[in-house]
Amino acid sequence: MKQVFIKTYGCQMNERDTEAIRGLLKSHGYGITDEVHNADVILLNTCSIREQAEMKAIGKLTSLFQQKKRRDLLLGVFGCMAQHHGIELQKRIPAIDFIIGTEKLHHIADYLDRHFANTAVNPKGTIVDVTAEQDSQNKISTRDLKPGQVSAFVSIMQGCNMHCSYCIVPTTRGQERYRPMKDILDEIQYLIIHGVKEVTLLGQIVNHYGQGTFPMVDGKSPFVQLLEAIQGLDGIERIRFMSPHPVGFRHDLIGCFGRLSKLCPHIHLPLQSASDHILKAMKRPYSCDIFRQIVQRLRERVPDMAFSTDIIVGFPGETEEDFDKTVAFFDEIAFDMAFIFKYSPRSHTLAAFMEEQIAESKKEERQQVLLKTLERHSYEHNRKLIGTTQQVLVEGKAHRGESKFFGRNAHFRKVIFDGHPELIGQTVGIIIERASTTALLGKVLP
Repeated sequence: MKQVFIKTYGCQMNERDTEAIRGLLKSHGYGITDEVHNADVILLNTCSIREQAEMKAIGKLTSLFQQKKRRDLLLGVFGCMAQHHGIELQKRIPAIDFIIGTEKLHHIADYLDRHFANTAVNPKGTIVDVTAEQDSQNKISTRDLKPGQVSAFVSIMQGCNMHCSYCIVPTTRGQERYRPMKDILDEIQYLIIHGVKEVTLLGQIVNHYGQGTFPMVDGKSPFVQLLEAIQGLDGIERIRFMSPHPVGFRHDLIGCFGRLSKLCPHIHLPLQSASDHILKAMKRPYSCDIFRQIVQRLRERVPDMAFSTDIIVGFPGETEEDFDKTVAFFDEIAFDMAFIFKYSPRSHTLAAFMEEQIAESKKEERQQVLLKTLERHSYEHNRKLIGTTQQVLVEGKAHRGESKFFGRNAHFRKVIFDGHPELIGQTVGIIIERASTTALLGKVLP
């Protein structure tokens, strides 16, 4: 049995794609190995959203090229970087055997089958397939669940129609395409049968699901209809979604919080900047005041709603005043968690050609300021929970400590405690005794 090693870079969508590829490869008779030195095939699932993610993958490919010179090894790249660079990637690293784009992931096993059957797929050696394929969003539905897995990602759409000036996703993932609601619900029913208790719905702009394709019903968007349908499934205890866009938070979606008991009180709501001037340059079609109103309306529904966000520092033209506005707004909203990125120019985006590019040293300085602000808020949020009892869905063993297990509360805060394997998959009460910036620590209720 040929063994395949897969390394994943980037977002939750890539993690879900990798799981689907693992399941597809297993159905074709391949083994999946966690040891790169045991592999006959090495596949990298890549990201192009930021330059750093691409450089990590390029570095790994360069290292693998040295291994390939020493032994018989197939090397493949798929995902956003493969889609972005295509044949240029093969010219840069000739050792690559497969370059598969985001709409052709479901063909990877077929290409491997044909290679090992000695079929001359490509006389020149490298297979490059980055073309579009109709209904590709419906082709990645296989699962490869881990034993005892209680939480799973469910992709409900592919692509993005927004064209933010810094973002390459419309280039690498294409325009929005939506999976039929029945197919999504059937997939979740499969997950329930296999012990999954929590699902996270994924989409580049997840709350755009079905817009212009599926009808509104009783004033409810297709996305709200989907949430309500999942709410009605026996066996699912928690529903999450990411990443939404502020423009998709209309009254019907906001009204789901506090009404749908399984919908978790945690929102990942990307802000990117708190300067209206910069938001306009980013082509983000909302203002800080609109963002503030969304947060206020959600907190009216659920007073202890948890918010996480994305922030880009050092966008072209960002002044000290612009950055100060972001810091002040961060303090005002008091985000529980944030991903804080230094702006990275991406080819095929408007922002890459803008004047007033910011020096790397200034980006680093601003990132560190916001990271310290985040640490302060994260610790304060966690500290307030000391002495409370949190309902925690137990996911598995913690990385450290023989008897340590972990799970998350409904607000997505990580909780670590002494436990035993029989607790995995159960929702248990944990008394919080200590807190750090990243986790809560406690003990199981007696």
